[in-house]
Amino acid sequence: MTELLALDKRHLRESFMRATDTYDAAAVLQREIADRLLSRLDVVRLRPRVILDIGCGTGYDLNRLSKRYRRAQVLGLDIAETMAQRARSRAGLWRRLMGRSVFACGDAECLPIANASVDMVFSNLALQWCNPQIVFGEARRVLRPGGLLMFTTFGPDTLRELREAWRSADNAAHVHTFIDMHDLGDMLMHAGFADPVMDMEAFTMTYADVRGVMRDIKQLGAHNVAISRARGLTGKMRFARFRAGYEALARDGKIPATYEAVYGHAWAPEIKPARDGIATIPVDRIGRSRP
Repeated sequence: MTELLALDKRHLRESFMRATDTYDAAAVLQREIADRLLSRLDVVRLRPRVILDIGCGTGYDLNRLSKRYRRAQVLGLDIAETMAQRARSRAGLWRRLMGRSVFACGDAECLPIANASVDMVFSNLALQWCNPQIVFGEARRVLRPGGLLMFTTFGPDTLRELREAWRSADNAAHVHTFIDMHDLGDMLMHAGFADPVMDMEAFTMTYADVRGVMRDIKQLGAHNVAISRARGLTGKMRFARFRAGYEALARDGKIPATYEAVYGHAWAPEIKPARDGIATIPVDRIGRSRP
């Protein structure tokens, strides 16, 4: 597991910086999953004063969070500076001037945020580019007691056709490795979160040809960034074997690309850790209900 989570941060940052201008055109599924995650807030009884959007990208989720919680301060963080800049340019001028929308370039595994200063951590399809164990620990650190973590990521069935097609060409690792939702749930518990809830759903995108799949991945900046990934150029013969392997998986003349979307949320406990055998509960949290 540790080897699978070892990522090349420089390559990751550069990939998403190069994709800033093309990301929105290709991010159809990303927006759909974001909307489904945002809709789950309808039943959450929380009025956050400060929201942190980890992996804010070009600002789609952040803008919707700003509209849903108009009085909240929303912090957008992305590892790619150009993504954070694009998100900032799309935020309303009034929100920027009043400090309601703040943006930064930073690493989700080392959040530039003070302890217990955030009421909600929101992250849509960024966790797969991190070590979730570390990110959950950081989210737990910055959340106030009773704060909420909501996230999506991709599960291990994601791009299974692409992975199978590459196996017909060589034995190298060409596709990013994604983590099972049950392992993510265990990581949440280990990080000290309470009441974790995990579920998933599958989506299948279809394309006219194999190059369409590869083009979308490139436009999203979603490359394999594992340190153990295959290096160097792919020769014409290997790519031809890969393409033939992928075309053999066509359904009704269309090339499929499966995505396993994993949804999760969990709460920062309202009871502070016990000291000398005595646990404490903040007075302003007593009687607060939760769905």
